[in-house]
Amino acid sequence: MIRLASWIVGSLVVTALAAWLISLPGTLTLEAAGYRMQPSLGAAIFIFILIAIVVIAIWAIVRRVISAPRHMARRSRERRREQGVEALSDAFVALQAGDPARARSLARDAQARLPTNTAARLLEARADLALGDMPAAREHYRALIASEKTAVAALTGLYDQANVQNRPDAALTFARKALALAPQTAWAANAVFDDLTRRGQWAEAVAMVNVENATSREDRARKRRRQAVIETARAREAENSNPLTALDHALTALKLLPDFVPAALIAARIHINRGETRKAMSLLRRIWRATGHPDIAALYAHAQPGASAVDRLKRMGEIIDTPPPHRAAGMALARAAIDAYDWPAARSALIPFAGADATQGVASLMAEIEEGQSGDQGKSREWLARAVRAPRDPAWTADGLVSDEWEPISPITGKLDAFEWKVPVTVTGRLAEQAPSTQLPAELPLPLAPAIKPT
Repeated sequence: MIRLASWIVGSLVVTALAAWLISLPGTLTLEAAGYRMQPSLGAAIFIFILIAIVVIAIWAIVRRVISAPRHMARRSRERRREQGVEALSDAFVALQAGDPARARSLARDAQARLPTNTAARLLEARADLALGDMPAAREHYRALIASEKTAVAALTGLYDQANVQNRPDAALTFARKALALAPQTAWAANAVFDDLTRRGQWAEAVAMVNVENATSREDRARKRRRQAVIETARAREAENSNPLTALDHALTALKLLPDFVPAALIAARIHINRGETRKAMSLLRRIWRATGHPDIAALYAHAQPGASAVDRLKRMGEIIDTPPPHRAAGMALARAAIDAYDWPAARSALIPFAGADATQGVASLMAEIEEGQSGDQGKSREWLARAVRAPRDPAWTADGLVSDEWEPISPITGKLDAFEWKVPVTVTGRLAEQAPSTQLPAELPLPLAPAIKPT
């Protein structure tokens, strides 16, 4: 209704305006080519308006006819571009679907229709890489490096290609170039960082970690752990040659991770070698309460150089309650009691953990107790036989490799922070239950007392 009323009102206004123009008083004289016209003023204005409308209409038609070829060419280009985009989309879908041959064909079609679109060439290079056509992929990638927009993407492809061809040096070169162009490129930063850690270039590695942008809580925790591991690696490397520097690195690691056992062991050993026994024992007591790690107990027992086995047993009583609260404590106390020939105390410490679930470490210690206390070779051999079949004790493990000491990187893969304190994989391939080092575990072995390294 509103639209109809508006149309009626508009028509009336136009009609009234036309009537008003025609009724205007006065005449207009026009002379052209010997002809004279004297229409009224209103009629002359109306004729001029009508002529203007006709001229505009004719010019619009002529302009449309003149520009028709250009419009047809633009429409053709648009249609060609739409077909190129569709081919590019189909090529991406085909590559993701595992059909690189069709993806390459569609990428070439898209490149023909979109000659300035670098994505088509990049997609063709990816398809060549998936098909194993390394020379063609390399040529595409090298051509794309020249463009600032596609340089990082091309270096990514070259990096993947170098890894496929088992050329680590070339892959690292491409990663360094990508990192120089785009410092926030994650894969390049990880590749360069892994190379630095494998080479033991800890100062450069920790510098990279320090400039990382950690926004979430998980990222900050991950960053702190990497920093602590690298600082511990630096302390481990300098422990013999420069103990003061090593101590600084170890204490820095403990500030980042207060319960990090490897850093605490290094710091305590340096304190002991410097004659700072109280500092070492205070640090070891704190870490023992937090982790219950057997290496901590073993070093605590030997914190006083030249102490007798009886003194070491008394010292173990300072940090281990009776009865021992967990297996690691029981084994540590039993080891100290065996060294002091206090067989009843050793047996009392192990009895709660010598049941059907006794581990190899417990069984081995019980064999020593049976032989030392009563001289019963039969029971001793029985415990040794149980030790062969018993579950394994936790140890420093990385990539299936068991080490007596923690190491910053895996000797097999070169991965940083690969060693974990856990139960190694058994002979049958079954992974035993793991006990985190940050809790008081029930299955921790007691290794031999770590040597006090001289300064």
